[in-house]
Amino acid sequence: MNGTRLDCLIVGAGPAGLTAAIYLARFRRKIKAVDAGASRASLIPVSHNYPGFPDGISGSDLLARCRAQALRYGASIVPGVVTRIEKVDDGFIATRGDDRLIARTVLLATGVLDIEPVLPNLKDAIRCGYIRHCPICDGYEVIDKKVAVIGSGKGGLSEALFLRCYTADLTLLTLGKDMALTDDDRETLRQARIRVIEEPIDEVYFEQGKIGAIRMESGQTHYFDALYSALGAAIRSDLAIQIGAQCDPEGHLIVDDHLRTSVPGLYAAGDVVSALNQISVATGHAAIASTTIHNSL
Repeated sequence: MNGTRLDCLIVGAGPAGLTAAIYLARFRRKIKAVDAGASRASLIPVSHNYPGFPDGISGSDLLARCRAQALRYGASIVPGVVTRIEKVDDGFIATRGDDRLIARTVLLATGVLDIEPVLPNLKDAIRCGYIRHCPICDGYEVIDKKVAVIGSGKGGLSEALFLRCYTADLTLLTLGKDMALTDDDRETLRQARIRVIEEPIDEVYFEQGKIGAIRMESGQTHYFDALYSALGAAIRSDLAIQIGAQCDPEGHLIVDDHLRTSVPGLYAAGDVVSALNQISVATGHAAIASTTIHNSL
């Protein structure tokens, strides 16, 4: 067991976790951030809506800058996966491999895991910007382009309608799943002139820096400039749920205005809390949570 008692253990080193590390290190707190190396921000080719970078910045570059800033102030950032957290009288004990970390408080910045379509070369396609996940982040970049959305039900409908303000050339691909929409929903799609293709995708071709074509199971081929996945995400809130933290029906942790969960001493920030999965939201959460943690100690 690691005998050093931390003021705060940060689980996750994406934008939220690294921002918290910067704040808490500058508050001169004893902290440690555990990084599983799985931040979804690392897959962002270029973000154009994060303030202060008018020419855009890649997710990996932003994470590297935040990490360097945290380390400059003495933050400890270690690789690994926290597999269990236990609540004890004077704080928490977390398990990381063979190590057990003792902390007065814990901040979960574990994020979410995108539910991906089954497509070839998926991660390379995301890094290159062929497959996108967030029209809030980059809908501006597909203005007047041919766009397809992979999804069904309310999620697919909502994302397609959101993109409608950027382009009129929209297609909803259900991968062969039933749309599971009401007649009113289908009428909404018709009024918005969003096409629907309800058959599986057989193959996706990439060429010259973009999606070349999508061949359907029937053999019919379609051409798009951008492809969005709207299949949802799995919330990484298991560690908190294990010790009784409350969450909403989707699995997001329920917090108060200071990012405190229902478990005393346990905080959460970023995508694990909010369905608005934005870097700026994550960093804002972390600033609030870190200041609250500092004041509570």
